[in-house]
Amino acid sequence: MQHLAEYEPERRLATLVAVLLDLAETITDECIEIFDHMLGATFRKSERRYAERFQQSAKTINEKLRLYAAVGRAIIKARKHAADPFSAIDSVLPWERFLESVQEAEALARPEEFDPLEILGERYSLVRRYAPTLLASFEFQASSPAKPLMKAVDLLREMNSTGRRSLPKSPPAAFVKKRWQRLVFPGGTVDRRYYELCVLAELRDRLRADDVWVVGSRRYRNFEEHLLPKTTLARMRLEGLLPLAVEPDFKAFIGNKTSALAEILERVCERASEGLLPDVSLENGRLSMAPVKKSSPEEARELARVLYGMLPRVKITELLLEVDAWTGFADQFTHLRTGLPPEDKEALLSAILADGINLGLARMAEACKTVSLRRLSWTSDWHIRDESYGHALAQLIDFQHGHPFARHWGEGMTSSSDGQHYRAGDKGEAIGRVNARYGNAPGAMFYTHVSDQFGPYHVKVISATESEAPHVIDGLLYHDSSLEIREHYTDTGGATEHIFALCHLLGFTFAPRIRDLRDRRLYVFGKAADYPPLSGLIAGSVNVRRIESQWEDILRLAASIKTGAVTASLILKKLAAYPRQNSLALALRELGRLERTLFTLRWLEDPGLRRKANLELNKGEARNALGRVVFFNRLGELRDRSYENQRYRASGLNLLTAAIILWNTVYLDKAVEELREQGAPVNEGLLPHVAPLGWEHINLTGDYTWESPLVDVPGLRSLRLSPQQRLSIP
Repeated sequence: MQHLAEYEPERRLATLVAVLLDLAETITDECIEIFDHMLGATFRKSERRYAERFQQSAKTINEKLRLYAAVGRAIIKARKHAADPFSAIDSVLPWERFLESVQEAEALARPEEFDPLEILGERYSLVRRYAPTLLASFEFQASSPAKPLMKAVDLLREMNSTGRRSLPKSPPAAFVKKRWQRLVFPGGTVDRRYYELCVLAELRDRLRADDVWVVGSRRYRNFEEHLLPKTTLARMRLEGLLPLAVEPDFKAFIGNKTSALAEILERVCERASEGLLPDVSLENGRLSMAPVKKSSPEEARELARVLYGMLPRVKITELLLEVDAWTGFADQFTHLRTGLPPEDKEALLSAILADGINLGLARMAEACKTVSLRRLSWTSDWHIRDESYGHALAQLIDFQHGHPFARHWGEGMTSSSDGQHYRAGDKGEAIGRVNARYGNAPGAMFYTHVSDQFGPYHVKVISATESEAPHVIDGLLYHDSSLEIREHYTDTGGATEHIFALCHLLGFTFAPRIRDLRDRRLYVFGKAADYPPLSGLIAGSVNVRRIESQWEDILRLAASIKTGAVTASLILKKLAAYPRQNSLALALRELGRLERTLFTLRWLEDPGLRRKANLELNKGEARNALGRVVFFNRLGELRDRSYENQRYRASGLNLLTAAIILWNTVYLDKAVEELREQGAPVNEGLLPHVAPLGWEHINLTGDYTWESPLVDVPGLRSLRLSPQQRLSIP
């Protein structure tokens, strides 16, 4: 924005208007997101405090239990011998002390519901610091089921503006769930604190579920506004332009599915009854599977050691210059106004490197003596943005995809995705989220899609507490490379019924490695009794009517995602949100159950599929290890105060790891050729196990200089391997 003065007046005005409109939507979305986070943190703190209090009173409770056990034994003994029970109690403790202990026990006892909401009211004053401003600043609209909630919101607005303290005797209350009722309406009265807390909690849930939306928001819009108009879908169907991979006629679609499921069920049942499912046993309805064995032979490790021992040592700056000479990726960072490639490539590569190794521009200016902070800042402002990172990454991925040596690892048609957690420190803590799985420190996730050729073709920053599943399809659809992914793998975190359904509709084969597969029930057409060997795994029948009733909306949803009318992650989070259980979400879940059943049956009968999934996910995990090594500055922590800067960190890291992977690919190919020229045998079958992820030969630290001359293919650097090493090759 500081460069607006350089624009022509008309363009400056148009740019300001566009920026302000976009900024208004962004700020609205961020404010609602902060509200969601702060209210969630309030609930979590109450739960922790409730647990702490219970733990603190555990010793006293135990003492009371022991005391009452002694009293009970004395009374039992007294009855057995027809003695006076009151004398029996006195024999254990005086009657006055017994009465005191009863009062103490009543104070210690928790209500039958045992609910942390009881102490939520203690945090009411903290909520009041922002709740009135929130309600006054945004206009909320709602669908019919949430109208009572909107009346409650209006009531609180009116009370906040007038300063009125007491609620009317009968405030809007149709939205108050059973869990809240005893706290909101104690003894027939209305508790202002709990009423307001209940309204805010329900407002948060309804915003997540899209029963309530915010005027002027991009993310919290009416659900219908996210999808293609029904008339557009009808026209696309009529013209045969529906961009989906399924038969749009429901009867034809379900007929094909019925035949496919019947065929594979018959085959798997037959093999299961004969005990012929590889590494799978089904006993008394319980499924057990042998773990996938390691597929990398020891000889491959030795070959990788030899090949990486041959690779030349290189500085990270030299590596980037060399890769840019091959691919021209730096030219994708065009000037924001003129659209021209960067003139100061040294400053551009320094800014990219500052993102990728988490150094920051100020410290990069200190480490790179020839580039000032002012030059770096100017270059970053005018040349570095999300789309330029995406285009540059595509250059690297496409170059590697076209390299013959990359074919040893795959055809570039399959991929995997996984999240990697990075802690947030300093100013980054304010926008980080705490996920107990990674400790008590806030952080964020870099969710990365990696091709079977090890190319990290898409990355996205997501909250540490978010589910990974909604973001699976984003990477498959919204990357800039020429890869045509057909099959995708994730771990358990990426596998939901909605993802199964949408992947099928969009033409992707989804094959997750599900940790608790034996607990995931199957769904069939018919009864479980029709398939005795699998009956213990079958939960019920596919609800065909439910899918058919929403078939047009299912197609519209998938087409909206495919055409970019809405991102997959945004709409999937809305469909999965509690408490919304709308017909479309239920129908999509039903379709996902069908697809998951087909996948599970293939998984049971095909050990090759299990090995492939394990192999591809291991590639992603190995790439994450490289990412952790590269992102080493600032203790590997995110210290940026904005999501935009965090996105640049993730994109810079991904671009840097892609450049390392490409450089390794080219030089591994040269190393193999030189070994063969020297007469050393190289087993072709071992090369798929030699990953281009090594980094020991790359100098990532020190001063960053850009003095190395550009090297063009085939003029590569000389390899390093002594004659003694060559002779030692098996």
